Amino acid sequence: MARRKKQARQAELEKLLEENLFQTDSELAHRLGVSIQTIRLDRQEIGIPELRQRTKQVAAERLREVRSLSGGEIVGELTGLVLGKEGSSRLRITEGMLLRHQGILRGHHLFAQANSLAVAIIDAPVVLTGLARVRFRRPVIAGEVVTAMAKVVRVVGVRHIIRVVSNVDEERVFSGKFYVVARNKASRR
Repeated sequence: MARRKKQARQAELEKLLEENLFQTDSELAHRLGVSIQTIRLDRQEIGIPELRQRTKQVAAERLREVRSLSGGEIVGELTGLVLGKEGSSRLRITEGMLLRHQGILRGHHLFAQANSLAVAIIDAPVVLTGLARVRFRRPVIAGEVVTAMAKVVRVVGVRHIIRVVSNVDEERVFSGKFYVVARNKASRR
């Protein structure tokens, strides 16, 4: 009886991670009504790596598809990518990213995450940002995870308009429209 219950829980764990690979052990434990330690043991038994390792694996897979940027140029971890259409990334906020006296995230980190994601989803070897209209909606603090979602809104020739929305949990913290130009090669003009 206990063995069947454990197998059913592990099957449900696999199903939950198929739906959203980026759930923490704490979130999974809450959803399944068990302890975090039980989730860790179940994950190890069925060969599912911890969240950090799962995130790195997905980011590495997605990064191979990007033509316009290299790995070190994308701010955050690339979690989804459909070239020419959409993409997503995650950025965990650390103490080193904060304004020292205010304890809130420096805005350029949110901008850089959104801009690098907007550039990464374009299927071209060179993509340049020509204009960005952004809105910071609320301060972000250490320990929060910012999830950015980018979608191509419009394409006219080599010009692309990309909408990026960044959230912490379900709350919007940043949004922007990025106007980018795709090129086959860099030019000095």
